[in-house]
Amino acid sequence: MKTKYFLLIAIVGLGLSSCQKKFDPTSYAPPLNIGGYTSAKQIAPSNLVAYWAFDGSLIDSVSNVTGTNTGTSFAGGIKRQSLQGALNSYVVTQSSAKVKNLQSFTLTEWVNTPPPSTGILGLFSLSNTNQFWGNLEVFIENGSSNENGKLRIHINKNGDKTYSLDNVANLFNKWIALAVSYDAATNMVKVYVNGSRVGSGTVTGLTGPLSWTDTGNIVFGTVQFQTNPSQTSSTGAQGWASFLTGRIDEVRIYDKALSDADIGSLAKLEGRGK
Repeated sequence: MKTKYFLLIAIVGLGLSSCQKKFDPTSYAPPLNIGGYTSAKQIAPSNLVAYWAFDGSLIDSVSNVTGTNTGTSFAGGIKRQSLQGALNSYVVTQSSAKVKNLQSFTLTEWVNTPPPSTGILGLFSLSNTNQFWGNLEVFIENGSSNENGKLRIHINKNGDKTYSLDNVANLFNKWIALAVSYDAATNMVKVYVNGSRVGSGTVTGLTGPLSWTDTGNIVFGTVQFQTNPSQTSSTGAQGWASFLTGRIDEVRIYDKALSDADIGSLAKLEGRGK
């Protein structure tokens, strides 16, 4: 009797175990929620005027315009693929009407690059076809190091206005989230690295809504005058300027200055592949 009893228990236990699902600890984890968002696309979607994911294509998924490649390729990114730069390489793409008409803005992008060795490294350029610098030009100054990164932001408002930020640490040889904003209501330029504000201030003559003129193409991987042909009639290639040999990913442009909290959330979400 005992033998039959134990055999019955064993059979019942085997049946129950076969019906149970394998324990998955991730199913008990709370859903990801950063700043009230679960995905980067939830942050200010109505204010997003351009977005390049660089997942094997050069398309701006907002305007559906595809850029023209000169020597760049694709490599691993912070999310899927990214744009891989090289010497004498860049991408040129048309700027949309929404980008041309920005009055305030936030530009966000992920960058992974060695420090400059032969000249400034252009990260983003919204060209001005008649001026030396673009309507919006973001680059890393020559002589930068991981101890002293030098960021330069040129914004055109009745002539070139420059916001310079030195002593930014740990910019190179790893993925960093870079963001730049301008708020027409406060006249403030702000710069963020990995979601944290590292600099802010006003620039003499840069006040009120932007009103860009002679707006041309957008350039990734160098400054506006290093392309062939140059994007501006003002000048051609310069020996002290160079090309980004690293990678760029997840470039977004918004038509307003995002809050510190939203920029922090965006960096954290994208850094987690969201």
